[in-house]
Amino acid sequence: MLKQLWKKWTIDKPAAFGDLLWIVVVVQLAAFLDRLTLRRIIAIIPLVLLFVAYAHRIALPPEVMLVGDVLAYIDVFSVILLLSVMSRISAVWIFARQAAQHAIKLACKVLVAMRTFNFRRPREVITQGRLTGRSKIDDEHPAFAGFAWA
Repeated sequence: MLKQLWKKWTIDKPAAFGDLLWIVVVVQLAAFLDRLTLRRIIAIIPLVLLFVAYAHRIALPPEVMLVGDVLAYIDVFSVILLLSVMSRISAVWIFARQAAQHAIKLACKVLVAMRTFNFRRPREVITQGRLTGRSKIDDEHPAFAGFAWA
């Protein structure tokens, strides 16, 4: 009888306690962590802050309580944050679109300017008509250019 009692308390009970610890610490903790989401973690934080605030052992500044309130209303805060990010993205998108339009206009101007150059025959001068529409032979041109009449 003493041997059975000794075997029970030295082998069986510690083994059963080890099995219980394995189930609680490893198996059930792993199952809990599988079910745990970021949303549940965030929902627990305000409860911890409230517990610490009402314990009166540590004085909490109002900023920490505000963080707790923001975490409690995380859905509303996330919508506000999402809308602000979307408005910034739309502003950047408008700026990028205007920059692209400006680049297209500049490229078109460069292409038009490149057409006026004559790279095949650089010695020849492109003759264009006068801008005023008058002929080159005109009575208003002086006969002796460069002389001053006194």
